[in-house]
Parts: sequence; structure tokens; C-alpha cells
Amino acid sequence: MRKKLLFKSRSKKLRFQFAYRMIGILIASIGLFYLALFTVQVVPQGKEYLDASALRIKIVPKSGISSIANQLQAQGIIAPAWIFQIGARSLGVASKLKPGTYIFKPGSSMGSILLQLGRGDRVREAIKIIPGMTIWQVQEIINQHPALIHETKGWHTKQLLEALGLTGSSLEGWLLPDTYLFDPDDSDLSIYKRSLAAMQKQLKSLENEKPLVPPLKSTYELLILASIIEKETGQASERDLISAVFHNRLNKGMRLQTDPTVIYGIGPKFDGNIRKADLLRNTPYNTYIHTGLTPTPIAMPSRESLIAAASPANSKALYFVAKGDGSSHFSESLSEHEKAVDRYQRKKNSP
Repeated sequence: MRKKLLFKSRSKKLRFQFAYRMIGILIASIGLFYLALFTVQVVPQGKEYLDASALRIKIVPKSGISSIANQLQAQGIIAPAWIFQIGARSLGVASKLKPGTYIFKPGSSMGSILLQLGRGDRVREAIKIIPGMTIWQVQEIINQHPALIHETKGWHTKQLLEALGLTGSSLEGWLLPDTYLFDPDDSDLSIYKRSLAAMQKQLKSLENEKPLVPPLKSTYELLILASIIEKETGQASERDLISAVFHNRLNKGMRLQTDPTVIYGIGPKFDGNIRKADLLRNTPYNTYIHTGLTPTPIAMPSRESLIAAASPANSKALYFVAKGDGSSHFSESLSEHEKAVDRYQRKKNSP
């Protein structure tokens, strides 16, 4: 009986020793795996670095873990797919790997590559639409950006409007000024779609906040007026006062008589010097000749100009003139305005 108990005790002890050894081997194996994951360098093959310190890799959207492993291999990072997949799961990033264009340094480990993919630490490009830009200026910077795929370059206006789901004759005014980040090799059409969606969202928000102020009859008329305010504003604090002047003139049936509309009617060939002959030129955008708003916006208005167009200041002013320091003098009567013009413009320009 005693021998039987001793045998059982020794057998149990051996089983524990075996289990401890297996656990030790497992821990050592995991440790070695992680050591290899972060210390063994992945050597690109069959591809050249962009320069001495960068390899550009593109991961397409909606790629699974095995697809990403194949894309890395196809673009020069040679490593067994099973190591990549086990490494991604063990690091907890298997479901977090993000598409985009990445820059990897020579000699990066598989572990560092996986963590970079998991963080989405990728290359980003940017297009900046500045308030007051015209559609032809926006198209120029989009067409010239080297990181975009130029799908729309050479399209007629009608074709671009149809692709964006817009009716009308022009895309002018419909793109909200902002900085738009994108991945290299994105389509230029995506920039148009995002900036259009941003403008439509802003207009919808204003529409929901308050009704249109007469004489404005539509959101599009609000967009047109906001673009004129954008081009006439010298100081941001005066937007609502400039808006009030235009609202007041429209309500009285007066012509807006604003130079930026004349300049827009001249088009991209405008040389920066507005002449008396230009003020007499009969284009649809000449508000010295035609009463009311212009047929389309004349620029891309900022959020602030949209708000000013929707909420003019409580003012009876009908005129304003630049004072030469970025600000304007506002007048309620023509006689007061003439005096202001003499003070700030005529005397300054006289020999």
C-alpha cells in the first residue's frame, strides 16, 4: 500500500515537472516570437526605395489580413504570410489594419510594420480651398496636384455637374473652403464630392436655424449673396454690415454696384486693373448695369460669409467705401457716401 502511494506521488510530481517544462517552453517560444517580430528586419526585395530612407507601400481599401500580407509581398516586403497573420493577431491589430499609402524605413521589423498599419500612420496629402477662390482657380489647384488621379481633367462643366448630381450651369460657389486631406492616388472627383457635401451640409444647417431674410427667396440666392460678401469683405468683423448694405439695396430695388461682380464677368483674363470701360461692359455679372443678384455665385464663400448673408446687421446703410486700411466707411445717404469717397478715395488718388 505504501509503495503504491509512493508511486502515485512520484507520478504526480513528474506530471507537474512536465507541465512546468512545457509552460516554460511555451513562454520562451512566445518570447522568441515577439523578439523576432521586433528585431528581425524585413528586407525589401525586387523594389527600390523612394530614397535612402523610405519605401512607399499602398494598401487598397477593404483588404483583409491575408490580402494585406499579399500586397506587402507584391510591393517588396518579403515575409511569410503566416508570420504576418499570427503577428497581427498576437499584437491585437488584425482587425485594425487600415488602408492607405505608407512609408516604411529600410530595415523595419514586421512588428513595427504591423503596429504602423494598426495605427493608420500613413501618408496624407492636402488640398486647400481658400475663401474667395473662383471655380477656375479651384480646378487649377486640383488639376495640378501631383498626388491625385485626375479623373475629371478635361471634363466639360456639364459632365462634372452630372457626376456631382447638380443641376444648373456652374459649380461656382458650391465648394466649401477648407483643407481637405486625402490619400495619395485618390480621385480628384472625391475632392469635389467632399467639398460639395460640406457646403450642402452648411447650407442645410443655416436653413434649419432660421428662415431666409427677404428679399432672398432660395438657398441658392443666399449662396450667391454670400459669395459677393466674401469678395467685398476687407475686415471679417464687417461681414454682417456689408450684408446689410446689399440686403437694403436689394429691398429698395437698387443695383448692387459692386466691382467684384464686374471682375467675375471679365473672367480669368482680368489683369487686376478695373477700368471705366469694364464698368460699362454688358455682361450678366455687371451689377452696375443689371439690377438684382448675379446669375451664379462669383466665388467660394466661407462659412462666415454664409452666416452674414443669412443674418445681416441691423443697419440702414446703403453705401460703403474702402478706407484704405482694410476697413470700410458705411453711409445711409448718397451725400454722406460722396463725402466719404472724397475723404478716403479721391483725395488719396489725386496728384
